[in-house]
Amino acid sequence: MNKNNICPLDYTMNLIGTKWKPLVLFHLLEGGLRSGVLQKKIPGISNKMFTQTVRDLEKDGLISRKVFPVVPPKVEYYLTDRGKSLKDILRSLDKWGYEDCQN
Repeated sequence: MNKNNICPLDYTMNLIGTKWKPLVLFHLLEGGLRSGVLQKKIPGISNKMFTQTVRDLEKDGLISRKVFPVVPPKVEYYLTDRGKSLKDILRSLDKWGYEDCQN
């Protein structure tokens, strides 16, 4: 995607604007998580959608994946520096949602 031909909000929404991407990113704010643990923190996400979401986030450079050479395979996901730069945005969205639910 050519970053120069779209507005900044459109660019950002293309990166994180699906139902699941912000949730994956939010749960990785505190550090890396194994694949199964991360998926369990997101109720309602299917295996297929989880896989697609983490692949998209990895392709866009927001998360990284570490595969451990063990049987059964162990995979952990981490925020990249680029992903960590979304911390304030994600925390603000969480705070707004919390406050709005209280009203």
